[in-house]
Amino acid sequence: MAQLLTEAEIQEQAKVLSDWTVEDSKLHITRTFKDFIQAIEFVNKLVEPAESAGHHPDIEISYNKVKIILTTHDAGGLTQPDFDVARAISEIN
Repeated sequence: MAQLLTEAEIQEQAKVLSDWTVEDSKLHITRTFKDFIQAIEFVNKLVEPAESAGHHPDIEISYNKVKIILTTHDAGGLTQPDFDVARAISEIN
């Protein structure tokens, strides 16, 4: 199991993730697209990096909005894999 990050480590890594917020020991981002089709195309692009990392986000889709939440459930908070996957997601257009 991945080790929980300290609050200082979380804040340091969060500084370099634009558009992501830290709330309740979770990383959050909401992306808005032109329509439902573009939103789903984006979600499909999340599969490869999540599978490669063996770390999967919680995803909520509401028409053209996609909310992504990352946390390490079995560790009870944020770990390095959460930030690694967040960085990979940030690079997806």
